[in-house]
Amino acid sequence: MTILVTGGAGYIGSHMVKLLQEQNEEVIVIDNLSTGSAKSISEAKLYIGDIRDKEIMTNIFTENKIDAVIHFAADSRVAESVANPLKYYNNNLHGTATLLEFMVKYGVKYIVFSSTAAVYGNSETNIITEETKTNPESPYGETKLAIEQMMEWVSSAHGIYYTALRYFNACGAHESGLIGESRNHETHLIPLVLQVALGKRKKINIYGDDYATKDGTCIRDYIHVTDLANAHIKAVKWMKKYKKSGIFNLGNGKGFSVQEIVDYARKVTKKPILAEVDSRRAGDPDKLVASNQLAKEELKWVPKITKIDDIIKSAWKFMNNFPDGYGG
Repeated sequence: MTILVTGGAGYIGSHMVKLLQEQNEEVIVIDNLSTGSAKSISEAKLYIGDIRDKEIMTNIFTENKIDAVIHFAADSRVAESVANPLKYYNNNLHGTATLLEFMVKYGVKYIVFSSTAAVYGNSETNIITEETKTNPESPYGETKLAIEQMMEWVSSAHGIYYTALRYFNACGAHESGLIGESRNHETHLIPLVLQVALGKRKKINIYGDDYATKDGTCIRDYIHVTDLANAHIKAVKWMKKYKKSGIFNLGNGKGFSVQEIVDYARKVTKKPILAEVDSRRAGDPDKLVASNQLAKEELKWVPKITKIDDIIKSAWKFMNNFPDGYGG
């Protein structure tokens, strides 16, 4: 198969490209490199540009016979989306609409979409299934949900099959230590904690220690990036085999608290890692954990890297190789 990976030079996208290459698939990448790095991918045909640019999209679809699309290209910072919602509606919604227009025009029938658990908002249900009520609390989550709905309508009108994968907390790095999380504005807990171990920041803030959990800190579901990438390949094969569309949660199915992440990071890095308790952040629920049963049943997907110390070890290996990110 020839697979177009949008946003393929980003964190999850680069792991997707790597896995596809390992399985001898032909990979085409488009990325505007606003957050991704060309250094994170190799031997893939890279178009540097934006999916909203119809000239470059025309080049991609006329120069290559695309069999399926795996779609990561999007802005993804919750706080930024609240401050600048028009940027998110323009890039995420308009970008995906343009991509779908080209899929329709050139007869590409399969798309896997990088969605998010943010579509659920701050759910009152601790274990979240695909039937849990969606209630986004940011333009980021809202645009992801709107894209899911747009794909459903396009599917009905044009016979395109889609899979939306709702990620929980993506984390970790490739076993080689050569690709991983590298952002100018990091917001994810594990790399933030490891930046303290590297001496890149003085401390990690723990926002609240009085939640209804075993140690008082929030519990979240962490899923390794390689397991996420594997789910996308399984989704493409599932759509091609069964001619079906679907929405699936991707998570480990168990949670770890913020304090546990800090403790495991201290164990892995053998560094003290200063942590200070701060006041709660508005809207943070006690516990958010995915039910991944539907993905197991339908896609035959089972996460393999589930021990939190193994996840942290992989991220730590990458961060030691690239302490200043791909630019260092």
